[in-house]
Amino acid sequence: MYVRDLPLSDSVIDHYESLGIEELYPPQAEAVDAGVANGGRVVAAIPTASGKTFIAELAMLTADGPGLYICPLRALAREKYETFSALPGVSVGISTGDYDSPADELADHDIVVATSEKVDSAIRNGANWVADLACVVVDEVHLLGAEGRGPTLEVTLANLQRRAPGVQIVALSATVDNPEDIADWLDATLVESTWRPVDLRTGVYADGLVEFNDGTELTVDVDDGSTPNGADEDTEATVALVEDAVHNAGGQCLAFVRSRREAEALAERLAREGLATGASATVADDLTAVDGTSTGHRLADCVRDGVAFHHAGLRSTHRAVVETAFRNRYLAVICATPTLAAGVNVPARRVVVRDQQRYTGSSMEFLPVLEVHQMCGRAGRPHLDPYGEAVLVGDESSRAELDERYVDADPEAVESKLRDRTALTTHVLSIVATGFADSHATILEVLEATFYAHQTPVADLSGIVDDVTAELVEMGMLTEGTSETFTATDLGAQVSRQYVAPETGARIVSGLRRAAEMPAENVTGLTVLQLVADTPDMQDTYLGNRERAAMYQYARNHDAEFTVGMNDAEEFERWLETVKTARILYEWTEGETMETIVENYRIGPGDLESRVERTEWLLGAADALATLLDLDVPEIARVRSRL
Repeated sequence: MYVRDLPLSDSVIDHYESLGIEELYPPQAEAVDAGVANGGRVVAAIPTASGKTFIAELAMLTADGPGLYICPLRALAREKYETFSALPGVSVGISTGDYDSPADELADHDIVVATSEKVDSAIRNGANWVADLACVVVDEVHLLGAEGRGPTLEVTLANLQRRAPGVQIVALSATVDNPEDIADWLDATLVESTWRPVDLRTGVYADGLVEFNDGTELTVDVDDGSTPNGADEDTEATVALVEDAVHNAGGQCLAFVRSRREAEALAERLAREGLATGASATVADDLTAVDGTSTGHRLADCVRDGVAFHHAGLRSTHRAVVETAFRNRYLAVICATPTLAAGVNVPARRVVVRDQQRYTGSSMEFLPVLEVHQMCGRAGRPHLDPYGEAVLVGDESSRAELDERYVDADPEAVESKLRDRTALTTHVLSIVATGFADSHATILEVLEATFYAHQTPVADLSGIVDDVTAELVEMGMLTEGTSETFTATDLGAQVSRQYVAPETGARIVSGLRRAAEMPAENVTGLTVLQLVADTPDMQDTYLGNRERAAMYQYARNHDAEFTVGMNDAEEFERWLETVKTARILYEWTEGETMETIVENYRIGPGDLESRVERTEWLLGAADALATLLDLDVPEIARVRSRL
């Protein structure tokens, strides 16, 4: 099947042909046969680089009205926005923030790119453009099974179908164990394929030899005699595998490790191996211009030698520069944590998964099969590589186990996480506040449209709904009438519109009331920053043993400024972590540089960036709630203006 056979305009066909896209890949042709270009609902469960973006574009370009593309990450949203913006004659909008807005300006676009959280918040805020949608494309739909993000995605999809009945839904998924469940839930045709434009062979390295699942082998020369002091065998094997891919196979390499520290250490180790490209110095200069943090300088130093590290502690600009440079073949290697495998387009000739376990807070646990398969799926650059290679680093004692656990294993089934109490409380409030339901029975009716209900009898939800509605009534966010009817209070409606968790809303309200009663001289920027830091919607900030004593003394010195003092804290260690977060943010608002804060508090520049962004959102919610409750806390406005 050819692009010219499709119901597309001549200008769009010319655009695709100018990119070398003339004949459809087999999974794309199957999607066309399934009706994706005729308004049909389709779930495409196909490997990375098998043409999912084209399927999405085809659905939205042939839809009888506006299209919405939902993706999980802001970086991925920006990437897709740029891709779709190149389509001739198509107006594209993007929205990934401002959770208290309906984003009505998006109604003017042919295609809107947004995260699931933004779509959910737009629905809560009464966005009229949602009802006009003709096509909704959901990328990475297997994230229905993810903690936190999964419940939002499935409730958003259920609500979209209520707001836009008959809307075409096209769901794009990695290869998972139960794609038919997702297709059945969405009343869609399943397109399932293992076809890839570049063949992938996967194997396990042990003792100088990689044994691939296609029967081939690769001998790797690991020079134990040159192992630097402190370097472990797995690291040196990874170095040898990377060098072989770059020097002998003429390709690029992704190396996955378990932590930020490990990613940086591996990059610094590889930077000594002569992997620089002709453009490495230019990319390094671009990174140096981003900021003067030690993290940024370390990254730039590695990049000059052709190697980058990539993790959440980097600023978004750092990550974008690295990703773009790698796609442009200006870098030979990226050493990354597993988050890089979650959707962003960075294919490589070889993928090396050095670490298959990570620390979960209490113990080391094996990574899920799906997560490892997504890493491996990055191997093989279309039109550049004859095949892709993915290698798991082990030893002879673990070779058979790694083969069984990952190489020969099917990925896990996608299972809904909506039963999580926190998630359900948030979404039940939203369901009532937006007018989708006004009773126990109608709440269950809305939830019947979720993936959870598709997998589980609704009766299982009934008792939990009783519990969460009672909790919301106790919080003052719902009122209960006769016959189990519910109405959102002004407080509940505002909490829902601000897109904060009900518990966050309750804590903010409690803190605002205490702040309003405190002596005026005690209410400072630190007061309102610690107030929002001590909520479930703010990220935790690690407090190391070496800084604990100093932070304790700081907390004692400023105890009068906190709405919850140290003697009233229910979980003191966590409370002290919120003081650290508030102190960091306070120094930022008082003009301290990012470089100094990063050095003093042992956080990444990306950590500061994300906390500042989240603080802007939470203080906006606090301001709205203070106005609603007629509480005078002027420090909120002052701090917001200085973030």
